[in-house]
Amino acid sequence: MESLDAERDDWLRQITAAADLDALERIRIAALGRSGAVTQLLKGLGALAPEERKARGAAVNKLKEQVEAALAEAKGRLEAASLEERLTRERVDVSLPVKAESEGRIHPISQTVDELIAIFGEMGFVVAEGPHIEDDFYNFTALNIPPEHPARQEQDTFYLMGAEGTRPEARKVLRTHTSPVQIRTMKAQKPPIRIIVPGRTFRSDHDATHSPMFHQVEGLVIEKNIHMGHLKGCLIEFCRTFFDIDDLPVRFRPSYFPFTEPSAEVDIGCSRAGGGLKIGAGADWLEILGSGMVHPKVLMNCGLDPAEYQGFAFGMGIERIAMLKYGIPDLRTFYDSDLRWLRHYGFSALDLPSLVTGAR
Repeated sequence: MESLDAERDDWLRQITAAADLDALERIRIAALGRSGAVTQLLKGLGALAPEERKARGAAVNKLKEQVEAALAEAKGRLEAASLEERLTRERVDVSLPVKAESEGRIHPISQTVDELIAIFGEMGFVVAEGPHIEDDFYNFTALNIPPEHPARQEQDTFYLMGAEGTRPEARKVLRTHTSPVQIRTMKAQKPPIRIIVPGRTFRSDHDATHSPMFHQVEGLVIEKNIHMGHLKGCLIEFCRTFFDIDDLPVRFRPSYFPFTEPSAEVDIGCSRAGGGLKIGAGADWLEILGSGMVHPKVLMNCGLDPAEYQGFAFGMGIERIAMLKYGIPDLRTFYDSDLRWLRHYGFSALDLPSLVTGAR
């Protein structure tokens, strides 16, 4: 019976000499492929006499195992060499200094949104989004806002042009708050719900503290057995974390909103002594957001049973809390696209808010 030693030595020599993975793959196909030399030897065993087939089969199988082992060893060696070569070629010198003069800046609004997401994300909230152009139902009706409410008037709200004869409530509107996303979420999914909704809103107003386009963040929690204590604990923790004052005084003052009952304005302690404003000290108060327990009519408008589910909601202006935290005196400068202003009030791209490094 012909020895397979010469065949084995030839394949091992070719495998050892393979310069790269492509060459190694060609050798594998030539030896072990469907029409490979070793495969043909295995197929030829059937033509041998029974007494020869056993010995010849053992020899061919041993050859196959030796070739496979050599291929595996060579593949590992060539892959390691390829990786080493790539690491050498693509190496980056991380010791080079950052060119501060060419570094971009994060806008205070974007930074504040990231801070809000970091804080509320630790409380289990997820971010929800919705369209800027809304229907009357989502923007007003579902939120228990009556037809005579000032927010529905042309002088306060941007309406899109409708066809002649279109009923006022059938016209599209630029959303006046991010509350429509709360309605869309409650209609789209079953409780428990815990969302925050940062985004652009639009109202017909423009001065040092108002803009026709501005940003709001609203929060919504819908579950069983939710009560006012949960609302107060959530917002007190937020205020103290956002302004980085552990003992910041927080006051809940009774108020009215059509979509919550009871409703409360949230004030934080401050001092106006000397004509300035200092957060967290003194005997004065500053209102920063509105809140309340979700009105039963709003729950029913979304197909939820108020006898089974309760919840709370809150909302605040993102520019307003950014101005308070970072000492920005005029809202209009947020949109002037002045690079000098952005270099002064902007943030480094590496200053990522988190509760570990500080959401401040």
